[in-house]
Amino acid sequence: MLIREATAADWPAIWPFFRAIVAAGETYTYPRDPDEAAGREMWLLEPPGRTVVAVDDSGTVLGTAKMNPNHMGGASHIASASFMVDPQYGGRGVGRALGEHVLAWARAEGYRAMQFNAVVETNIGAVALWKSLGFKIMTTLPEGFLHPTKGYVGLHIMYQQL
Repeated sequence: MLIREATAADWPAIWPFFRAIVAAGETYTYPRDPDEAAGREMWLLEPPGRTVVAVDDSGTVLGTAKMNPNHMGGASHIASASFMVDPQYGGRGVGRALGEHVLAWARAEGYRAMQFNAVVETNIGAVALWKSLGFKIMTTLPEGFLHPTKGYVGLHIMYQQL
């Protein structure tokens, strides 16, 4: 697996799984029905943000991550990131590889910490992955997320000092 900068040419491979994941409404706080242009604007970041893709030997996009300062000004030393793995490639270590890549990027860029603002508590796989990579749950906003089948569930804020 290779992780590289995402390009405009990668968007047609990202959009189908981005659309499906967002429409499912189980893991992201995005509007559940963005059009393609809005999705692209949300995901393909301009500097100082960065978007990458994980690809296999044939160039197939397996997943993607975007990383950026979590806030501006006096809090711009804290990074954040978001991840999506094409469900047909789940369970192959793509999320872990992207997570490790993003943490290495944040360290290299001089960020002092990384914060995930909204990890849905029912997203058990993601919560376990982030914990295994050193993140801690700082707090959980009770009923912070309306899950389509489970009703209101908690929204974790997760953090790791770098």
